[in-house]
Amino acid sequence: MGEKTSAQTPNERLIVESLDREFARLHVRSCAIVEKMTDETLYSSNPGATSVGDSILRCAAEIEQTFGGVTANLWDDPFEWTLPEQLSTRSKVLEHLGEVEALRQRAFTSFSDDACLSKHVATPSTGTQPLIELLLKTLLRASDHQSQARATLR
Repeated sequence: MGEKTSAQTPNERLIVESLDREFARLHVRSCAIVEKMTDETLYSSNPGATSVGDSILRCAAEIEQTFGGVTANLWDDPFEWTLPEQLSTRSKVLEHLGEVEALRQRAFTSFSDDACLSKHVATPSTGTQPLIELLLKTLLRASDHQSQARATLR
């Protein structure tokens, strides 16, 4: 009875699961935004404004780049294969979002516990940083792009 227990047992994934939920919510919201569009309005915008489709693709690109880097050390910017010319319809965009979500889910299943979030990850642009910092920055950047899409939609 006199033993001390830590606030977190070694295999807990409270932070991992919280981050997982936030990224999953981002995916669901992106899909919902795309579903509100038509193929014709997906990439239309006012002059000087970013279209809904472009913002959603940038949101997905942030996630794809990070999780491609974390899982396979592929840090390429997905810009080249996510151009509106390649993903010209809602169904193609939704299919791409599903692929990005599957990549993200694979990465999260590899995060054994919250302690792994303190491990340093080497990135080409920032050197090394703790995994949690990389994930939080990615979540923030992706959320910003999604917010831009929502603002354009309004």
